[in-house]
Amino acid sequence: MPHLILEHSANVSEVADIAGLVAVLHQAALATGIAPLDALRTRAAQRDIYAVGDEYPKNGFIAVTARLAPGRSDSDKQILTEALMAALSDALGDAQDNLMLSVEYQEIDPLFRINKNNLRSVIAERNIRHEGTRRGC
Repeated sequence: MPHLILEHSANVSEVADIAGLVAVLHQAALATGIAPLDALRTRAAQRDIYAVGDEYPKNGFIAVTARLAPGRSDSDKQILTEALMAALSDALGDAQDNLMLSVEYQEIDPLFRINKNNLRSVIAERNIRHEGTRRGC
């Protein structure tokens, strides 16, 4: 059920590859082992109307929100948020000079969420077929 949402001011698109940032964040979350492959969803949302700091035109922001089901330890939450910030900072390089960056962890309340995930069985089946192909079956 993990969701990674990269919200950004429109001007970030001028200095960074948004699709690349989505891929980097997705892989960083998977690498922690905290976000399972068959449930992780990563997406970006551009904000066209915004004001940042003193409203200098180059000021921008990236806010990454990680939404996960409850049950993870504080240590896991910290590992995930730090991994996401490190991946984001590394991917942006000098482009982050005029940007405000944030990563926030939120727990999803299971009492008020309905979830249907068909991908678990699809990914499991695809992995079984892939293993058979590699063995020459």
